[in-house]
Amino acid sequence: MKPKLAFQIRKRQFYSLAIFGILIIALQLSFSFYKSRQKPQIPDIQFISKSDKPLILTDFDPNDLDESQWKNLGFTEKQIKTILKYKEIVGGNFKSKAQFKKCYAVSPEKYKSLEKYILLPENNSDFKNNHFNYKPYEKKKLNIKGKFNPDLYTQKDWENLGFSEKQAGAILKYKNYLGGSFISKEKLKECFMINDEQFLQMSPYIILPEKTPENLAGKSEKKREKEAVKISHYFDPNELNQQQWQDLGFSEKQAISILKYRDKILRGSFKSLEDIQKCYMISPEKFEEMKPWIKLSVSDQLKQTEEKITVAEKTDFSKINLNQITFRQLQEFGFSEKDSAGILAFRKKLGGFINKNQLLETYEVDRALAEKLIYAAKLDNSNVAKYTLANAPEDWLKTHPYFRYSADRIIFYRISNPDNKKILKFLKLKPEYEEKMKLYIINDKN
Repeated sequence: MKPKLAFQIRKRQFYSLAIFGILIIALQLSFSFYKSRQKPQIPDIQFISKSDKPLILTDFDPNDLDESQWKNLGFTEKQIKTILKYKEIVGGNFKSKAQFKKCYAVSPEKYKSLEKYILLPENNSDFKNNHFNYKPYEKKKLNIKGKFNPDLYTQKDWENLGFSEKQAGAILKYKNYLGGSFISKEKLKECFMINDEQFLQMSPYIILPEKTPENLAGKSEKKREKEAVKISHYFDPNELNQQQWQDLGFSEKQAISILKYRDKILRGSFKSLEDIQKCYMISPEKFEEMKPWIKLSVSDQLKQTEEKITVAEKTDFSKINLNQITFRQLQEFGFSEKDSAGILAFRKKLGGFINKNQLLETYEVDRALAEKLIYAAKLDNSNVAKYTLANAPEDWLKTHPYFRYSADRIIFYRISNPDNKKILKFLKLKPEYEEKMKLYIINDKN
């Protein structure tokens, strides 16, 4: 009986171990399955710029900026470190706007606000084709000859100090924003174009108080409010005195500077609207407000020219052909510069519109305004080039928006099947793409 008992015990042990092993495997599989279903929650990190002051922007090369200048643009310290690190990763310099935009520390909203000021080509291919001349950032020592009052400095004075033409223009624009005076060193330091190193060089020589006096703290705000004065009467800028310029919304110092610009630099009079626009004391916004009310005392010949231009600007869009509408006419209708350029570029690529609705295919066009133009204008497509697929030029196929993605296959198929219907059948296109192609295809003659 003993050998039998020993056998039974061994059998129980075997079954127990087997069941225990199965349980361990089942638990392990359950845990692995549970773990795979768990998705770690990564917090949505957003960089926030705590800057209440509005940015006074001008053209800039992101490769030129140091940490303080990035900070003046509204970026946080973490964002700045990320941007500089990213710049090193891409080779030490941003080669295009597209490359800069990819930096995750630059939000889409922030990029949009900076885009038009960035001195970089749109993409890397433009950089490689030498369409953009990159100039590395160089730290320059300012040419300071003695104590000076920055409020009295002109564009040329700032350039002689060591700033570029665009930097000097931006500094004056910032002063204009403050109301015609920097008020204090504290306010001057906030200027985006002056970095910490440059400010430290200038600071001992600047004839301004260190801090903004309490009684002047709101002065610049009041002056900016004054600039908001609405102009509602015609005027000749060549006949205005200091008080009359102030009545138009300019500060006392601004009015004096405008008169000096008119009398000394222009030798007594504004000859054109461009002369007024170039005056650094008149902001672009203020110029646009003034423009409709300006009546310059010019010669009869110039007056006749202006009258002709005025008459020409009044376009009857019911008589306009969408295949001949100009950039100026599109802007007159209400399109932005970007939309106007986009419409003309798309029309050029197509070789002309075949039907009006093609206008709506323009990238990011103002759809509501485009629909109004489609309703108002006419379309003559008689001069738009059309071909059979068998004889269409290769360069036309490869550049036309509707054919370029299928150009190589069309060229291949037409060698043995010079028939539109057969080629289209071989292409196996979606119906909507095929319909677009047919707009520019001449039917085969049977």
